[in-house]
Amino acid sequence: MSISQDKLKQLAQDWISIDPNPTTSKEIKDLLDNEEYAKLSSKLYPRIAFGTAGLRSSMESGFAHMNDVTVLQASQGLVEFLKSKFDNPSIVVGYDHRYHSQRYGELLASVALLKGFTVYYLGSVKNLSKESIELSQSKYENDNNASRDYVHTPLVPFAIDTLKASGGVMITASHNPANDNGYKVYYNNGCQIIPPIDSDISDSIEHNLKPWNDQVWNITGNFTKGLEDGRLKVVRDEIIEQYVSGVKEKLLKHNELNFKFVYTPMHGVGLDTFAKCMKLFNKSDYTVVPEQAHPDPAFPTVSFPNPEEKGALDLAIKLANEDKISLVIANDPDADRFSCAVVDKNGKYKQLTGNEIGFLFAMYIIENTPRLDLSNTYLLNSTVSSQILKSMANKDGFHYLDTLTGFKWIGNKAIDLTNEGYKVPFAFEEAIGFMFDLIHDKDGVSAAIVFLQLYQQWFSSGKVNVFDKLEEGYKKYGWFKDLNGYYRLNDLSLTNKIFKNIRESYSPKEYPIAIGDFKVITWRDLTVGYDSTTSNTKPILPIDPHNQMITAILEPIEKSNKDKDLSVRFTCRGSGTEPKIKIYVEGKSTISESDAINIADKCWETLKKEWFKPKEYGLQEMKP
Repeated sequence: MSISQDKLKQLAQDWISIDPNPTTSKEIKDLLDNEEYAKLSSKLYPRIAFGTAGLRSSMESGFAHMNDVTVLQASQGLVEFLKSKFDNPSIVVGYDHRYHSQRYGELLASVALLKGFTVYYLGSVKNLSKESIELSQSKYENDNNASRDYVHTPLVPFAIDTLKASGGVMITASHNPANDNGYKVYYNNGCQIIPPIDSDISDSIEHNLKPWNDQVWNITGNFTKGLEDGRLKVVRDEIIEQYVSGVKEKLLKHNELNFKFVYTPMHGVGLDTFAKCMKLFNKSDYTVVPEQAHPDPAFPTVSFPNPEEKGALDLAIKLANEDKISLVIANDPDADRFSCAVVDKNGKYKQLTGNEIGFLFAMYIIENTPRLDLSNTYLLNSTVSSQILKSMANKDGFHYLDTLTGFKWIGNKAIDLTNEGYKVPFAFEEAIGFMFDLIHDKDGVSAAIVFLQLYQQWFSSGKVNVFDKLEEGYKKYGWFKDLNGYYRLNDLSLTNKIFKNIRESYSPKEYPIAIGDFKVITWRDLTVGYDSTTSNTKPILPIDPHNQMITAILEPIEKSNKDKDLSVRFTCRGSGTEPKIKIYVEGKSTISESDAINIADKCWETLKKEWFKPKEYGLQEMKP
């Protein structure tokens, strides 16, 4: 995206006039004085976009990144928006251990206090961040060894529900690299924001780009006054206590665990709350990976702090192997995701996929739900996750729905269904996100607690292992095997070009009759707004012309009679946060696992040849 030098110079001057940090202000000034316009452009343009995920970017100077200025601007816009919607507005503020997370949380709390909000603070007021102290020249003492009162992300939506707040923000970049941070926004229903709220907040930010006054930067003064008049309420300990009580009341079915396991919080913030939840069990025997036990924003033992990444669980598995422990469980750094590895029949540790974990959870929930309640029960997942829930619903008599990707959609749909009188005890997404009837968002800690009980119920005796249970489920519901990967792009504009060429390949028809050796059974294009399965061809899921997303079910043109239910489902979509086209393929067979695997692989190769043509487009194929 290009910008004129005159416009760039103006943006640089705007930054210098706003930024209170002498280091980053000088950085932009030096680039301007030295006429380093390419570097200036990368820092200042385009402005960091506010969307349904809030903000997320690398932490560096400039309007295009996460820093004091862009966090202040977002906070002013969010606070003005909430003030326009609620008579006595309140906000929950939490942060994790990443670099500058506490500072960003303090900025938001300061802005909200200036506008008369009640601020439910999940952080520390005993020790402000070093940045706030230096810029405020405060008398507050800063002890670098003191606890910063970090919280795991799901405590923010939990606190919104518990305290009936107008909204909330969690400062985190989840499992992104160490130099990233984010600003995750929730509304008063305890769920991530969805359209049109995101665009309304974005508009409000655009109208509040200049600091209201010098007081917005005076963290210590605003905090002191907030404590004195009672509008700054430090509620972390209270909320964690209520969270643990909620886990006990809603999710605890077994009060004893008689097996050992290894746990890693991946250098993140999960251990504190996880350990408190573990006290609910009369007996528990677990080991925490010592090198990854405590919050460390540098993530020194992992290349990427994401349990899904290859090698991320190596230390945990090594420790489990040394101690002959068969189960490893993990949270990502902000503990809203959950993963696990178990010993297979060959004695090797195997990390389960998100779909496999979701399937186990779903079977566990249904087995423990009274049969009479199933007709009033919904299980949900995203459209890129396994459709095995649909097969389960057809056989077991509960209801199933899929949503767009992201727990903002899953959570809001669960709220809608609950308001209609249904129960929604579980939902999941293949990217190791799991939601139970406690919070309307994914939660890695509650998922870990439920999984341990699942393990106790089915596997603690040693008579059955995880893969036996999965096999039992596949025999009942069909084999569903996923093959999820992506194509990396060098040029973001390629996404729209590729999807344009795909649609032109079957135009003027609404969808192709066949793709390679597959015939098309169903077709849904949420970009153009077409769904072959509805009576009026209008999708039930929201249409978004700005995002590319096609889903289809295919069957082999030539198919043996032995498996009448051999099919494959795929979704192709442009990533909203990375230069990728993501591909989700799931093969289905009622005969064998190998048939499901083979048809998924054939679908991937067909789409590669017919649509994505990596050599022609210069794409990097990342096939699992």
